Formats: sequence, C-alpha cells, structure tokens
Amino acid sequence: MNARTGGEIDRSGDYRPGRDWLWFARRRTYAVFVLRELTSVLVAWTIVFLLMLTDAVLGGSLPEFAALAARPWMIAINVVALAATVFHAITFLNLAPKATVVRLDGYRLPAWLIQGGNHTLWLVVSLVIAFFVLRGFQ
Repeated sequence: MNARTGGEIDRSGDYRPGRDWLWFARRRTYAVFVLRELTSVLVAWTIVFLLMLTDAVLGGSLPEFAALAARPWMIAINVVALAATVFHAITFLNLAPKATVVRLDGYRLPAWLIQGGNHTLWLVVSLVIAFFVLRGFQ
C-alpha cells in the first residue's frame, strides 16, 4: 500500500492507484482553481439573498427582512460571501485572456490589456450602481 495515495494491488495482481485527496494542494494554481470553484457556493448564496431582498421589497415585508439581515450571523455570512464573490470575480476576470483571443490587424492583444479592460469595466459598473444606491439614502 502506498502511504501517500493509498494505492494497492488487487486480487488479480493489478495495481490500482489510490485517490490523492490533496492533489490541489500540490500547486498554487490548482489551489486557486479549487478555491474559486468552492466560492461558487457563496456566490449562489449572494444571488439567493438578493432574490430574498427583491421579494421583500415587492411583497411589502421589508421590515421583517431587514430584521433578519441585521442579525450578527447573517452579517457574518454576507461579509464572507462578499469576500468570496470578489475573489471569484477577480480570478474569473483574470482567466479571460486564456479563454478569449482578441486580434486587431492580425496581432493578438496582450493579456494585461484584456484583463485591464475587464477590471475597469467592473469598477465602472460598480461605481454607477453605488452612486444610485447611495443617492437613494439621501
């Protein structure tokens, strides 16, 4: 039996490699990939929370929703979800040059230009949304 992967020889004499449950911890890029995929759960929670907020606004139950959202455990979940969503978005936008090839006059645009455009657009959209949301509180 292999101590690291748990591989063993079966009855027929064939070697069957075991599972390496920490395969993603061997390289930083693999760890970031797995972490980004796991943050999808918290991104989904953010969507559910925003749908609950929309339902509360449209259904007239905003005070009850605000009381739920003000609980310390709910605030903690949403702070972690915000951090996970930001990490997910940044790592996703950084992958765009690998998935999208943009050519101008036969020359491929450099990765930093595609990433910069994605991050700039994300920042602009976030600032526009923040402007309208914060303006509503005045």
